[in-house]
Amino acid sequence: MRSQVTVSWGEPASYRFDLEEVQPMPHDLARAWLDEQFTTLGCEPIRPTGKVLTADKVLCVAEAAGEARFRDALHSTWAAAFARAASAALAKPVVSIDVPRQSLTY
Repeated sequence: MRSQVTVSWGEPASYRFDLEEVQPMPHDLARAWLDEQFTTLGCEPIRPTGKVLTADKVLCVAEAAGEARFRDALHSTWAAAFARAASAALAKPVVSIDVPRQSLTY
């Protein structure tokens, strides 16, 4: 089964992470990693109720991290960890994140 995460800022700026040969991140560690990044990057809840869904957290962390963190080789370890965490936390093998549209599909 295909396993990948794609993070996009539009057509010329799309970053695909193939997770086929990568050790899956345990679900609880994935959620903890995303929680830590959400706080570290200063993300704010996007819902007026203040509730933060896992999908919202994935979108917010990707947006706050910025395209450079996915593009630059200097941050490749962080980007790979993000991809593993997003896939595990959402429990989906294929995840597409469109940052400008604030859209996440499985």
